[in-house]
Amino acid sequence: MITGTKPLKTHRKLLIYQGEDGYFVIEVPSLPGCISQGKTREEALINIQEAISAYIESLINNNEPIPEDNYEVLEISI
Repeated sequence: MITGTKPLKTHRKLLIYQGEDGYFVIEVPSLPGCISQGKTREEALINIQEAISAYIESLINNNEPIPEDNYEVLEISI
């Protein structure tokens, strides 16, 4: 978080799955490379919140645009 400013609120779609090692992995499709994990789903969610905050703070500090979360989630059966 940037000192002296109001925290940036954001809503992001997450991709959550369990890795081969049993850890929960979370990716943020709208923030390329923003990924985290945890032993439990709850731990992974806490970790990804920190990762998202750090990612966006880095974009702001480097005067880069913050990508919109414009992903649509669909589920299909094949």
